[in-house]
Amino acid sequence: MKNPFDWLAHEVTTHPRRVAGVTALIFLIALFGVTLVTMETGSDTYIDKNTPRGALLSHYTDTYGSDALMLIFETNDIKDIETLRYIDRLQADITNEQYVERVSGLVDLLKQGNGGTLPSSSAEINQIIDRAPPELVGRYIPSNMMTISVITFQPGLSDRRQEQVLNTMRSVVSFSNPPPGIAVTISGQPAFFQEMKKEMMSSMGVLILAAMVLMVVAVMSLFNHVRYPLLSVMVVGSGLVLTFGFMGLSGTPISMVVIGAFPVLIGIGIDYAIQMHSRLDEEIRKSSLTEAIITTITKTGPAVLIAMLATSMGFIVMILGPIPMVGDFGITCTIGVMSCYLAALIIVPVFAVLMNYRPKKPKGKLNDIDACELEWKGCDTVPAHPEGSHSSFIEKYDAWLGKLAYRIAKNPVPIILVVFLVAAIGFQLDNVVPISADEKTFVPSEMPALVDMNKVTRTMGATNTIPVVVSGPNVVDPVTLAWILDFGQYEVTRNDKITGVTSIATLLTQYNNGILPLTSTDIQQTLSRIPAETKKRYLNGNMETVLEFSTVDMEMSQARSQIQLIQKDIQWVTPPVGDTTRITGSLEMFSSLMDDISNSKMLMTVIGFVFILGFLLLVYRKFHAVSPIIPIVAIVGWNGAIMYLLGLDYTPLTAVLGSMTIGVASEYTVLIMERVDEELARGLDLLSAIQTSVQKIGTAITVSGLTTVFGFAALILSEFNIISNFGLTTVITVGFSLAGAILIMPAVISLMYRFEGHPVMANKEKAQGDPHVSE
Repeated sequence: MKNPFDWLAHEVTTHPRRVAGVTALIFLIALFGVTLVTMETGSDTYIDKNTPRGALLSHYTDTYGSDALMLIFETNDIKDIETLRYIDRLQADITNEQYVERVSGLVDLLKQGNGGTLPSSSAEINQIIDRAPPELVGRYIPSNMMTISVITFQPGLSDRRQEQVLNTMRSVVSFSNPPPGIAVTISGQPAFFQEMKKEMMSSMGVLILAAMVLMVVAVMSLFNHVRYPLLSVMVVGSGLVLTFGFMGLSGTPISMVVIGAFPVLIGIGIDYAIQMHSRLDEEIRKSSLTEAIITTITKTGPAVLIAMLATSMGFIVMILGPIPMVGDFGITCTIGVMSCYLAALIIVPVFAVLMNYRPKKPKGKLNDIDACELEWKGCDTVPAHPEGSHSSFIEKYDAWLGKLAYRIAKNPVPIILVVFLVAAIGFQLDNVVPISADEKTFVPSEMPALVDMNKVTRTMGATNTIPVVVSGPNVVDPVTLAWILDFGQYEVTRNDKITGVTSIATLLTQYNNGILPLTSTDIQQTLSRIPAETKKRYLNGNMETVLEFSTVDMEMSQARSQIQLIQKDIQWVTPPVGDTTRITGSLEMFSSLMDDISNSKMLMTVIGFVFILGFLLLVYRKFHAVSPIIPIVAIVGWNGAIMYLLGLDYTPLTAVLGSMTIGVASEYTVLIMERVDEELARGLDLLSAIQTSVQKIGTAITVSGLTTVFGFAALILSEFNIISNFGLTTVITVGFSLAGAILIMPAVISLMYRFEGHPVMANKEKAQGDPHVSE
């Protein structure tokens, strides 16, 4: 069977237009797929429905859960008669809409105290308000200038249905003809998620544009010694289209975390294009165009493929984590790096053939060796400028990198000790980096929907509850109902964070003159008096019910503590024999997310190392295959130190930092090792092979690393805090990865290859001293 790289090289050099045509067709199909891309928000991005916790949350949401919209009315005098009549009319119109269960607000309080009709005078309004419970008045009238009405949806509405209802509410409000001076704002979780989607789409476009602009700046500044430097940008743009197209065609949605994947792909994808372009430019200076293309595809293609697959190992492991959006991030990055690699492997050589690629002439006066280089006469090595001749900055930088690598490889132990000492400190500091799992801290602080939700929270308290689902043979049994009532009161009286509880037991008490029915007959008679819509919010048949604990507004760490306290109380105030209790809801989901982040960040890092180690051993089948991993261990430790020093938190996105570091850094370290193996195969001794390898591809790796930094830097521009902080940490991580490849990898290779018996230095060099560091 013919080697696929040999086959591709043959097709590109003999049928370039046909290859270009097939590539263009695939590109057009991908463009169609881009139009099918969808956005995703909500609990499905944080918890897997197939887990017990995810299944319980999904069941609770479908059976009992009902998201609500809030209508915020603001005016000079909220108790004005005309204002109240407008609110009453608007609530009646909304109540008649599909999927709306009920609407409650200030006018309902006033009607309840006035025989079912709205009072007609300010005096009557004030009398009713004075007689009403103070906590209820404070909830509906936080000030004389504002009131809030609550629109409750039918339980189990899908996100799409909720968005339909939200759009309907916006239409109803816009055509409601409010009196002069009244402002009506729609708030609540559905409105928050809808605006988040819009912000995500806007942010994604800005980030991709910024990353591409930064790529152009970086490439023109750092890679302008080759002809057509912007070819790399075109390649990564094509890879991005392929990624979007595949996601659209496969139905993979884009979540808040996945937005951060695209600048990451731009940063990583540019590496593959630069590596292919740099090798082509190197080879064409000493051979014909056809030979240069064949060498580039058959030599650099497999090397970059191994680096790409090693990078993918770091991303694939994210799929194994407990957080769905992190798994989506890993899937997107895996698809993206493969797309960018294929784009670079095909587009660069095809473009070179079609454009009859020739390298740039070096600046300055040429000597005979330079002429040989430019006339492509087949020189065996890249011609060097003799002493005293003009040399470019790139050549000086290459020479400096080679000498630096040689010094490090000759004395590897000191640098190994220093970098791992710093890494050990970093691993210790990583354990004290705080964890953030509050969704409100992830989005722009000035996002209107968030501002409105904060206004509701300040007025009405926390809108989320802590639900406790009780299951048993008969949850309306007198013994079970007595426990439900007692446990609810126990939590309210001993916990100042819990403001109230509603359950089937409290409803039975409310509809039985303040006393819980004591017999099954009385219980059934009272149940029949409770409206069906109210009853189904807390009772599912006779075998399941739910307690809803309302709370004050809390930080997520406080909510986590409260949930743990309720769990302990359930163990202390045990339910009747045969009954089980489970805590669920969004607060439980986000508080558990903190544990998921804490556990998964280390788990994904360890599994990432196992994956890439297994992959490298499978590919190389030699002991030195572990070499690329050793510098990455140090870099992961450095990440923990920098997170602590910068005062950053771990989030669902920065939790992937360890496994992503494995993916990014492995590309650089694998390429160094691949080139060392290639130089050793040509007969060089170990130190010379290390020096030559770093000198030949050090510039390409440096340019790749710096352009990757530019791509990741675009993330810092995001208004989403979770993405901007991720951008800052990844920029630093790429810098660490670059340093690890150039500074640590020569030391690691020097030690590892010595154990395999490679000659460290040629006998001639041993006899004459050390000519590599004579300057």
